[in-house]
Amino acid sequence: LLEKMADVSLKEAALIVGVVAACYWNSLFCGFVFDDVSAILDNKDLHPSTPLKNLFQNDFWGTPMSEERSHKSYRPLTVLTFRLNYLFSELNAVSYHFLNLVFHVVVCVVFLKVCKLFLDNRSSVVASLLFAVHPIHTEAVTGVVGRAELLSSIFFLAAFLSYTKSKGPDNTIVWTPIAVTVFLVAVATLCKEQGITVVGICCVYEVFIAQGYTLPVLLDTAVQILRGKGSIPFSMLQTLLKLIVLMFSTLLLVVVRVQVIQSQLPVFTRFDNPAAVSPSPARQLTFNYLLPVNAWLLLNPSELCCDWTMGTIPLVESLLDVRNIATLTFFCFLGSLIVFSLRYPGDSSKTVLMALCLIVLPFIPASNLFFPVGFVVAERVLYVPSMGFCILVAHGWKKLSNKSVLRKISWVGLAAVLFTHALKTLHRNWDWESEYTLFMSALKVNKNNAKLWNNVGHALENEKNFERALQFFIQATQVQPDDIGAHMNVGRTYKNLNKTKEAEESYMIAKSLMPQIIPGKKYAARVAPNHLNVYINLANLIRANESRLEEADQLYRQAISMRPDFKQAYISRGELLLKMNKPLKAKEAYLRALELDRTNADLWYNLAIVYIELKDPTEALKNFNRALELNPTHKLALFNSALLMQESGDARLRPEAKQRLLHYVKEEPQDANGYFNLGMLAMDDKKDTEAEAWMKKAIRLQPNFRSALFNLALLYSQTGKELMALPVLEDLLRYYPDHTKGLILKGDILMNQKKDIVGAKMCFEKILELDPNNVQGKHNLCVVYFEERDLIKAEKCLVETLALAPHEEYIQRHLNIVRSKIASLSTTEQSSLPADGTAAAEKQNSFQNLKEVKNEQKTTQTTVDNNKGYSENKKRTEKNNMDKDTPKKSTKEIKDIEKKRVAALKRLEEIERILNGE
Repeated sequence: LLEKMADVSLKEAALIVGVVAACYWNSLFCGFVFDDVSAILDNKDLHPSTPLKNLFQNDFWGTPMSEERSHKSYRPLTVLTFRLNYLFSELNAVSYHFLNLVFHVVVCVVFLKVCKLFLDNRSSVVASLLFAVHPIHTEAVTGVVGRAELLSSIFFLAAFLSYTKSKGPDNTIVWTPIAVTVFLVAVATLCKEQGITVVGICCVYEVFIAQGYTLPVLLDTAVQILRGKGSIPFSMLQTLLKLIVLMFSTLLLVVVRVQVIQSQLPVFTRFDNPAAVSPSPARQLTFNYLLPVNAWLLLNPSELCCDWTMGTIPLVESLLDVRNIATLTFFCFLGSLIVFSLRYPGDSSKTVLMALCLIVLPFIPASNLFFPVGFVVAERVLYVPSMGFCILVAHGWKKLSNKSVLRKISWVGLAAVLFTHALKTLHRNWDWESEYTLFMSALKVNKNNAKLWNNVGHALENEKNFERALQFFIQATQVQPDDIGAHMNVGRTYKNLNKTKEAEESYMIAKSLMPQIIPGKKYAARVAPNHLNVYINLANLIRANESRLEEADQLYRQAISMRPDFKQAYISRGELLLKMNKPLKAKEAYLRALELDRTNADLWYNLAIVYIELKDPTEALKNFNRALELNPTHKLALFNSALLMQESGDARLRPEAKQRLLHYVKEEPQDANGYFNLGMLAMDDKKDTEAEAWMKKAIRLQPNFRSALFNLALLYSQTGKELMALPVLEDLLRYYPDHTKGLILKGDILMNQKKDIVGAKMCFEKILELDPNNVQGKHNLCVVYFEERDLIKAEKCLVETLALAPHEEYIQRHLNIVRSKIASLSTTEQSSLPADGTAAAEKQNSFQNLKEVKNEQKTTQTTVDNNKGYSENKKRTEKNNMDKDTPKKSTKEIKDIEKKRVAALKRLEEIERILNGE
């Protein structure tokens, strides 16, 4: 490339670099907007964890080429540069914009080299500067996805420059440059499809520039040959040979490209390109009118818009439409230029011809003339055609400046054009700063495009400004009443505003606009796949009502019947079936979804949740593990699989559970549940200091974390730090005054450690206020009466407690002791009952039963989302929502508890002997 640019001076290159930097420096402060979101933020092909081969199997947006929803835009080399950006800076937009700026500089410098083939040095610099500052390029340069144009243009121009070297001395053929040209054409095509059109430019160059033929000469030679009066000249045979090689190579590229898209054209709707589905003559008249519209954007780029779809340009439905005059004028002007360039010899006609080739040929794929495309007008596709426009302008300027009368005016005019264009470009860049600024700038140009109103609404929705977003979504439905997506947006926003009735009405309107199934005709080809989400969204809305679950299921099944490969419908239906307590059917739904996509970690995760409901933890753990194999940072799979391991009671699984929880807290450092469960694991492993640290961290993040507060207090009480437990219990009971276990533990500590009978009594009385039948609380209150030496009250209390739990032997035994005491009031020796509700023997068990493993409410959810929030999928697991007993104890732990129980029973016997006066 450097060799090819050898005659571009350093001053010229420095001038171009300076001008581009002055026009585009502020693009570095722009974010990812519009199509960047799909191509960069949502594209998994950028991630290092995605195999490189996926880049060559998926389209530009990361969708497999085999899927019908794919746009069939095959640009793997462009995606590879995005991946390199991601490797060095992940999703830092500055690096992406900077690389685009660098590529634009390279295009401008290579374009200068091309210009010097047809223009003098000064005019070439003028053409290159005009190309560098033209405002039409902001979408290609400042929009990150425009990199496809930039990269393709570099190899497009390099291929052409290589081909110009294919003519040797005495008109011989030099094959090496031709081979390089074919290779560069292939590379350009892998950056963007229009790269292949450079072959046509090479053919025109070969015939009319390199060989110097004109159209009259070619026609005269053809007539002579057909009359048998002459033979084909050798030079012409050589030219034909070169053209055959070029065309054959091009045909091979086309065949490969068709194979890549699997002979399927992308599916677009009438909203993307209304003229494409219009009847004749509206279709032809509109498509032809779009040509002068594009030409006007090059001539007068004062009103630029990022989205020209839907109703931006009304259809030309009649021959009497005044806009047909613009079409006629355009074709007359274009025809006159073509005739001039082909008919007359000379440098001027050659320059005009090459300029026309650069304008016309690269634009053909986007012209709608041969096959429909997914847009009406797109400014970025004018990036290469504008090169021909700039050559034409520079050539015309040269003609004017050579006339002494017009020289000054031509220089002033040139300076004014370059200056105003540069200012417009600089100002236009700021429009790409955010989605809100971009779409608001577009609405200033065109208010008849419902998509723009929707996109402003999306931008506000992302900022949680639902009230304002709703206004723009409603306006979109008024501009385009049959826009299904707009009504879905209204419904979703009403839902976010908790206006369920209005949301359902909007979804019902969207559903009514869906085309009806035509027998024998493929439904998916007649509607945007994302519009099917109306069934998902409506079902998700109404299933909040327990009485309408069957109705919701019917909607999911309707979506599946319309599109059997609609993965999201299976996922949502699986969640509903779980809610309906039909785990086996839910399992079927998820297995069907997995047949469609086995690489989706969320599906394996959801299937694991199903197995938890089916009480099959082994299979659940296997599916959690599969989810983590596909996505090692799947946060919900990390958390819930660790919980499953912890609850299994298998000590061998604890190290892995700990590692997963550590990974989880690294991913979610602000979630107190992760630290709490690490604390519970440490308690299970008898690592008291570590458990204390994790519990404290959980409480720092969530001061009202009920389970963490209680278990920290319990930990202190079990390790002989009862007085440290009291302030923790005070915090717990401040947040949760009715926490029974907390009251029992506090009362026990107050009585046994602080000898605060009054405080303990208040705790136990509070328990009975909350639950008059609480045996443990009532028994402890009986002990308080005994400690207060109110034996009659203690006896009455124990009788009532025994009635609540007639099979508890320790209550009967304590009642007998109190009655013996009453019978021997003359005895001066006093003793006391254990103040823990189960006698000393039961104290250890009491502690074990108190231990909570409850997590604060934890919502698990799938992360599949097809259309900017069009479908929301949430799955709740009950595993974390209740207080539970301690996980299974080991044999050693059970033996330790039994030893303590035996020792406590011996002590109880001694107390009873003393009370009985033995």
